[in-house]
Amino acid sequence: MNTFKKSIMHVGEMASGAKLTVPIYTYECRQSEAPSVYIQANMHGAEVQGNAVIFQLLELLKNCDIQANITLVPYANPVGCNHKNGEYTLGRFDPITGVNWNRMYHFDESVIAPFAQKNIDASEAEIQANFQQLLLDQIEQKLDHNIWGLTTGQRIAYQLQRMAHQADLVLDLHTGPISSKHLYCPEYAKESANYFDIPHTIFIPNDFDGAMDEATFCPWWSLQQAYKALGRNFVMGQGAFAKESFTVELGSQEQIDLDVAHEDALGILSYLQYKNVLNSAKFIPQKMTRYACYLKDYKALYAPMGGMVDYLAEFGKPLAAGEPLARILRMDNYGDGDPLHNVCLDKAVLPILHFASASVNQGTELYKVFIDYFEI
Repeated sequence: MNTFKKSIMHVGEMASGAKLTVPIYTYECRQSEAPSVYIQANMHGAEVQGNAVIFQLLELLKNCDIQANITLVPYANPVGCNHKNGEYTLGRFDPITGVNWNRMYHFDESVIAPFAQKNIDASEAEIQANFQQLLLDQIEQKLDHNIWGLTTGQRIAYQLQRMAHQADLVLDLHTGPISSKHLYCPEYAKESANYFDIPHTIFIPNDFDGAMDEATFCPWWSLQQAYKALGRNFVMGQGAFAKESFTVELGSQEQIDLDVAHEDALGILSYLQYKNVLNSAKFIPQKMTRYACYLKDYKALYAPMGGMVDYLAEFGKPLAAGEPLARILRMDNYGDGDPLHNVCLDKAVLPILHFASASVNQGTELYKVFIDYFEI
């Protein structure tokens, strides 16, 4: 029997005293052995499609046999989604500190080795419960016992992370500027990438750089490695270490499409069904060519000059070496120089996303592409 409820979380205050709030939707499943789920959207202000996907998930879950606790959080960052400049939403960086909103989560690797030493003979169930509590205690310490205070972004991030640490499966929904759909997937969870309806996957190493997906799987990976060094072997993704976290990139920013969001939601339910969160057999991953590369082979191309860009390369379509990704128009050269400049690379690539504006300065991140990619 599932219980559905809505709650409101206060994540900060404006100068006027107005509360910053985030809505939380939860399905609570009693006596569940299936992995619990946490899904959030809109940590970056302009990346709004995830809110539509959460809406569609809520609609679809009404008719599902849910076997686990599921928490869904749209509008995860109320500062970012309200950070407007004219017709544009900014909201990628905290306007006060300049820090990326998705680089403020917490992980202290120094606690890993002492925990493994102290719990060397503990059962898997004890390890899972004790380590999860340690992670939650650290967040509580940050939130409630920090005499120096927190930035606005840290206070939001830690409250979100507190919920994520209570889940086994974590999905952080994002978008790119102008972008194809792609997935950031831990290297140890490669098989799971086949259950999302997403054609492009980046396999990321088990390193922490401040993002939500890393903040929730890296502690468990590090713990597994600490136990291995002590002669006790656990398999990442199984038993006490059955933790997976993904950043799901749902296309382009500054727009929602409810029909596409429905398709995205079906892909997420396919993954959740694969993980036995749903008692169902109806959510089947689409048949598609899925390309992947490792994070080291996900490359940014920066504009070699300023100008007006005509983006030529199609997302997800392999581009041969020497073929132009874009051409740059320089009207200041017309009549006494070359007004058009092709931008090419000397090796084959798979274009994934490009800058949102046609007007670029020299050094602007123009495209992001896969190199040395392969099918999965």
